[in-house]
Amino acid sequence: MASAEAAAWSSSSSLETDSAPVPETVGTAAAAAVAAAARMGPGARVSKAALATKLLSLSGVFAVHKPKGPTSAELLNRLKEKLLAEAGMPSAELTKRKRQTLKIGHGGTLDSAARGVLVIGIGRGTKMLTSMLSGSKRYIAIGELGKATDTLDSTGKVTEEKPYDQITQEDIEGILQKFTGNIMQVPPLYSALKKDGQRLSTLVKRGEVVEAKPARPVTVYSLSLQKFQPPFFTLDVECGGGFYIRSLVSDIGKELSSCANVLELTRTKQGPFTLDEHALPEDKWTIDDIAQSLEHCSSLLPAELALKKPKPEDSQEHGLSCEYITLNETKGEDGEIKTC
Repeated sequence: MASAEAAAWSSSSSLETDSAPVPETVGTAAAAAVAAAARMGPGARVSKAALATKLLSLSGVFAVHKPKGPTSAELLNRLKEKLLAEAGMPSAELTKRKRQTLKIGHGGTLDSAARGVLVIGIGRGTKMLTSMLSGSKRYIAIGELGKATDTLDSTGKVTEEKPYDQITQEDIEGILQKFTGNIMQVPPLYSALKKDGQRLSTLVKRGEVVEAKPARPVTVYSLSLQKFQPPFFTLDVECGGGFYIRSLVSDIGKELSSCANVLELTRTKQGPFTLDEHALPEDKWTIDDIAQSLEHCSSLLPAELALKKPKPEDSQEHGLSCEYITLNETKGEDGEIKTC
């Protein structure tokens, strides 16, 4: 599903963001790397210990390029495994440890069918991800007129087909103003939103009857038609948190007395991070490349988000593990999980 929601996924579904700051010393976790490196020889022992130290010192926010295929959670896990392997820290040993110093999470889900910027927080940077969720995001979306699907994108089952030959470029441009500014939007059933602790998409796939969530306020800062070649149309959308491109494209189809679904979705910008300038491709997912990206990206963030210098007590020895944190979901007074 290609969703534009500002979501983040968590393997533990924990809402906790009070992560332990990364220590300045390697500690128990890196000791495992040193021991492993010792079995490889003196040269490996030095390099792996140094990489372990550097990995544990990483703190901040950077961006990666998520390709089509993996979910955001799968991509985050792939990133984690690459970093641990490079530092000589076998994840099988580390997952047994309860205390955690290496925190890693993402601030805004892209579904498996979508590609583009995915913001990553590491170390104390995980505490900065909430600002990424509430900030603006930009997308290029290709919609297909004449077909509606259960997921509102091309990965779903076709549920309806309607004529579209009568629709002109002027027709589309004429209705876009209705979807700009502060508007109300009904989120799709296939989404990360939850009911009784379970994702709506999971319940729907089980065949359970699920009612659509009520319309909620969202913001569209800009919306323009970039190309129209029937049945396909390309939109450039800048929106706030909690917005679904799939719902937008579906609603546009209905407004045109037809139907539509998302064929392709690319997030080109999230906060200050752009796809072309800041998103690291997978061949750059190394400790050194990420360290350089963190240094470069720190200048893009507001001063109030700058990482504070760790206190001496922050550098205590901890076991190493990796945590996927949910930063976009907050529990309301009614117990409902809401996506920011």
